[in-house]
Amino acid sequence: MTDHESAYPRHYAAAIRALIRFALVMLVVGLLSGIAYQESSKKLSDASGVGHWDAALPLALVHGHIILTGVLLPVAMACMLHLSRLCGGAAVSTRALKWVVWTYLPFLTVSLCLMLYKGYHILLAVRAGVTDMAEINAGFFAGSKALRHAVYGLSHAGMAFGLCLFAWCVWRSLKVRSQST
Repeated sequence: MTDHESAYPRHYAAAIRALIRFALVMLVVGLLSGIAYQESSKKLSDASGVGHWDAALPLALVHGHIILTGVLLPVAMACMLHLSRLCGGAAVSTRALKWVVWTYLPFLTVSLCLMLYKGYHILLAVRAGVTDMAEINAGFFAGSKALRHAVYGLSHAGMAFGLCLFAWCVWRSLKVRSQST
């Protein structure tokens, strides 16, 4: 058995692999979203009657959010799992890590897709000649405020649950010294 195999339970390695793979995919998606923003906002004319930033800011924010929440946070989570084991923390249970991976990552993906949808909804509406931001906002999710609030609420609650569960599990594992050390 190598040092790597003894340092990590099998479920740790699986969770770390999932987090790092997700971060790598989001790195590419984040870079592509930055390019998409640059190319899409070039076609936005200042003669539209809506300020450039009013029309382009929601789409501009997508790139940074993807890099922060989709790349840096999963890498930080993987590092925390690694470091907590190195400093003698007990292993987080298989079930808890599965809950973390299967709540944070999918709900984050939904949240980032919502940001992308909102950004392009506003940008394309302005390019189509709609100059009233209240009208653009009212057309979001086909005008259904209930659907909009439900989808945003569920996606953010799922992300928060996954992150809070992760923090709680790692915090708790550090209180108990591992039997293997």
